[in-house]
Amino acid sequence: MAEILLLSVPVFGHVKPMLPIARELVRRGHRVRWLTGAAFRERVEGTGADYCAFQEGFDYSRPELVPDHLQADRDCLHGLNKLRFDLATFFIGPCEGYCKDLLRLHEETPAELLVCDSFLMAGAWWAEKTGRPWVQLCCTVLTLPSRALAPFGLALPPDDSWSGRIRNRLLQRITRSVLFRSLRKRADQARQALSLPSVRPWLFDVVSPHLVLSGTVRSFEYPRPDCPPQVLFAGPLLENSDEAFTPPAWWTDLDHATVVHVTQGTISNDPAQLLRPTLDALADEPVLVVACTGRLDGGLASLGPLPANARAAGYIPYAALLPKTSLVVSNGGFQGVQAVLSHGIPMVTAGESEDKPEVCARLLRTGASIDLATANPEPASIRAAVRQVLDDPSFSLAAAALAKEAAEAGGASGAVDAIGTVLRDFTTPHR
Repeated sequence: MAEILLLSVPVFGHVKPMLPIARELVRRGHRVRWLTGAAFRERVEGTGADYCAFQEGFDYSRPELVPDHLQADRDCLHGLNKLRFDLATFFIGPCEGYCKDLLRLHEETPAELLVCDSFLMAGAWWAEKTGRPWVQLCCTVLTLPSRALAPFGLALPPDDSWSGRIRNRLLQRITRSVLFRSLRKRADQARQALSLPSVRPWLFDVVSPHLVLSGTVRSFEYPRPDCPPQVLFAGPLLENSDEAFTPPAWWTDLDHATVVHVTQGTISNDPAQLLRPTLDALADEPVLVVACTGRLDGGLASLGPLPANARAAGYIPYAALLPKTSLVVSNGGFQGVQAVLSHGIPMVTAGESEDKPEVCARLLRTGASIDLATANPEPASIRAAVRQVLDDPSFSLAAAALAKEAAEAGGASGAVDAIGTVLRDFTTPHR
């Protein structure tokens, strides 16, 4: 069996879709070494993989590992400046160290293949240094360039007309050469430190020539007439379907109610953004609202007084909650959206940071959601959107179609089948 390396961004939303892949690789007899943040050691080892800690790379998997000045600097930024800061600090800047860690592990025991998060150029650099193949795992929407799409992050609709192609080409040029010129320069400096040629790379132009795994279905993504043939839409890469769960005392209240679940994921935890406005918006509606704070300590006091038709918890496994849910209100985190759609549940979304505008825009296009296009929606807007989605069956039908497609996709098993094909087809000897 093969020696396989995994590298993921040390953030749970990036680690999560790699968990079922690691588990399936181990089940098939491969030895898997996984390089990621210390906060995820237990989860990594739970798949049967060997956990490998960063030595050169920046581990920001726990708040105490992030210098205070970095968080303070980030909190002062907004919009494009904040995106530039995040890319420089958490994705591009650390890649030199991540690549050195990969090369160290490869020296200890040569790896035959690497599976790498698409937000890290370290995977492509490791492949250049070793001559071994690498597989790119997209933990969000496809970020690959296309003639039909504006650059990732602008959340513009696809346009493959002649004028649309001109628009997209100009925006790509501005993005690479003006807006993110400093980031390309930083990546180039990292390549030089690794004794790689200067190419002025841009993060979202890096595409594995071997295999690109997308953790969604083709219908969720924008149409791409120039989609590379090595892209595989594996469907939602979900984990913890058998997670242990002790139901709260109010669990049976969900059995005979129209359940609306509201969540802000595990990072954007300020309840004033979406949780509290949704509780207020639906307080007099004929639904039962289940609010999850996403906090390990529960954080229920931060929600304030609950309306009579609301229940709250820090966390509830989706395998238990979603089968009882009719609609989800979310800020549009990619992994959460994929889990919801795999159950055929329509959504109302409200997100405008990180990749969320791109996720929400694609979901809106499928017909399975209403996008409020803000991180701070007014209760009246939430109420109107929830009523529309619950009253109009087209939203549920669109979500059901996506769920059917997800069920027919290969998931982690299909993804590992494709990885196996790369391993078999790649005949270059170890160097």
